[in-house]
Amino acid sequence: PMKGTISGRDEKTLMKLLVDVRSSKVIGMHMVGNDSAEIMQGMAVAMKCGLTKKQLDSTVGIHPSAAEEFVTMRTPTRQ
Repeated sequence: PMKGTISGRDEKTLMKLLVDVRSSKVIGMHMVGNDSAEIMQGMAVAMKCGLTKKQLDSTVGIHPSAAEEFVTMRTPTRQ
């Protein structure tokens, strides 16, 4: 994440976002790394409220943070 890049720390974070292609609804999110518990708790609330990919894309990320990576994911890796 940007947070690690700017700080120069050698930390790894893994993130995955699962989106239903038909509805654009976020159906799953995974994160392993620093601050993941706090970030995922907030994301869980958003998912319970019906979070969509469009809403994530229109969100301005907090910079620099690991959380901003979820709102800057633009390229699908699988469909």
